[in-house]
Amino acid sequence: MTPLEPAPLRPQRISATALSLGLLAIIAIGAVLKAAQGVVIPLLIAWLLSYLLAPVVNFLVRRLRFPAVIAVAGVVLLLLLASWGAGLVIHQRLLAFAKSFPAYQDKLAALYAYYGSELNIPSAVLKDLDLTAQIGPLVVKTSRFFIAFITNAILVMIFLVFMLLAKPYANDKLRAAFSAERAATFIDLTNTISRQIGAYLGALFVISLVTGLVVWGVLAWMGVEFAFTWGLLAFVLNFVPTLGSIVASIPPVLMALAQFAPDVWPAVGVAAVLLVIQQTLGSFIAPKIYGDRLNLSPVVILLFLVFWGWLWGVTGALLAVPLAAAIQIALAHIPALAPLAVLMGSGKRYAKKNPPPPPAP
Repeated sequence: MTPLEPAPLRPQRISATALSLGLLAIIAIGAVLKAAQGVVIPLLIAWLLSYLLAPVVNFLVRRLRFPAVIAVAGVVLLLLLASWGAGLVIHQRLLAFAKSFPAYQDKLAALYAYYGSELNIPSAVLKDLDLTAQIGPLVVKTSRFFIAFITNAILVMIFLVFMLLAKPYANDKLRAAFSAERAATFIDLTNTISRQIGAYLGALFVISLVTGLVVWGVLAWMGVEFAFTWGLLAFVLNFVPTLGSIVASIPPVLMALAQFAPDVWPAVGVAAVLLVIQQTLGSFIAPKIYGDRLNLSPVVILLFLVFWGWLWGVTGALLAVPLAAAIQIALAHIPALAPLAVLMGSGKRYAKKNPPPPPAP
């Protein structure tokens, strides 16, 4: 029996007092997380990265007998250089597009006015449909977000260094601090979280990279300008489940509209191609790779996206799914809360084990 498939438990009554205290505790925790996000967000990012990098550090320390300080320093330095390079490329591409955007905005405005007069669309409706006024500031805000993210990377790296230094000896400390049975439970919990989050983030990175490369190649083949920028945007936003791929598809369609105006069919073709790419990779291939491993309900993912996105913005949306997976695994190891872990799951594996009875003749 896996950690996410707890043994059936008898239903327990929850008193109104306990329920009220639980709701108050959730509200209080949310307020603290909102107020302390400057510290909590880097801490959570470092915690997630530690699960990805811990196997490398453990291998260097345990197998190759590297000193822990040297192993951690080497891994963190490589990560820092890769993050700095990626952030610099993203920032430069977004700034290049922001400088060229006013010319395309004028073309889109003329296109909106032309089709509005041809189709007798009220000006108020056209104003609501006009997304061009929001794209420029959005690009600048996104660029600032990445710069702030790189700035906060120093704090992330500090937390990450201390976490990785403790990783090789964490299981030894648990065995020394607790009984054999309880230590085994904690070790199983941490190992399960590490496997689940590591598998999810690794697979998500590969899927996002393939999505970005395919979008870049297809748009370049179709002659859409800033094709590399749109591929890069698709790669980054693909880390936000469901909503990210939709948002990443809007700018290249508007670019095709402005570039090939007054002909709208190239933009229709771009929209159709992006839809096929996102549906193929996001709805068919990605779930086969990591969807069943996480065993999370789509409703739970949506709720976590809404909550963490509201609480911490773009960073919260990026952290939503890993946090949901970690919370589900932790709940599965607490007998009294194990049914909540089952309810957070997709239900597919339980439906396979308990198929519905055949209809009565």
